[in-house]
Amino acid sequence: MKQEIKSILRKVRSLLYSRDLFSHYPDELLKSQTDAKAAQLVLQQHYKTLIRLPERSLPSFKEIGFRQYSQFEEDGIILYLFSIIKPESRICLEICAGDGIECNIANLIINHGWWGHLFDGNAYGVKRGTAFYASHKDTFLHPPSFKCAWITAENINQLVADCGLRGRIDLLSLDMDGNDYWIWKALDVVEPTVVVCEIQNPIPPDLALTIPYDPNFRLATFQDDFRGASLRAMVNLGRSKGYRLVGTHRFGFNVFFVKNGVVDDLLPEISPEKCANDPYTKLAQSTRWPKVKDKHWVKV
Repeated sequence: MKQEIKSILRKVRSLLYSRDLFSHYPDELLKSQTDAKAAQLVLQQHYKTLIRLPERSLPSFKEIGFRQYSQFEEDGIILYLFSIIKPESRICLEICAGDGIECNIANLIINHGWWGHLFDGNAYGVKRGTAFYASHKDTFLHPPSFKCAWITAENINQLVADCGLRGRIDLLSLDMDGNDYWIWKALDVVEPTVVVCEIQNPIPPDLALTIPYDPNFRLATFQDDFRGASLRAMVNLGRSKGYRLVGTHRFGFNVFFVKNGVVDDLLPEISPEKCANDPYTKLAQSTRWPKVKDKHWVKV
């Protein structure tokens, strides 16, 4: 069955990467939409079949990633997670979604009929994304909510509540390149089943560090590694909120948490050290961490 999964994944990837989709979106994305959606639905059913087999030989995170709308391979990992976790509401929330076209919840919204809520601080990106969803054949009847707002620990709960969200939702995606730790810590108006967030993988996995909280923090350049929080910091925060770390994408800086009590046997907790073994993370720790290790990090 694993070989069958790999065969289907190859077909999915060939459909998704058959054109230079992202250099011409949204038009080129729409052309391949039907084939991509069908391939994903077939793959989803195969995952569901796997968990019903006695031996439960499930694929690893290294085997399931692909990209359609996500920046890297998060689409494939999220599809896998919600193939073995039954969604309750199909509600997803993304904080700092960019233009909402290349993000972690677009695939769920467009190809799987989820109800999306997106936030970003860039007015141009929000305008572009709003127009995209308003004209897309799969979303124009009920486009996702897309709000332009500067996110802080002080306003995050009110902003989310103003969208009508309270209590359990299925997915939270958080990628702020700054106050990620402090925003997740403050967010309590919703309780996501799955959380995907970005961490600073140059920081060694045994250190629980974050930048100091600054509501006006702005990243000057992506070459500046004094931002975000370490994996250990987010793991500690996740545990305090009742979550366990279940995996990362292949580059080690986008990580996935699942609420305790939800398919614990199928998605066991893994250690930060195990997630820091990929070549990209090792290189980041050896070359980038020495340049920022003496910055004013906060231990958490």
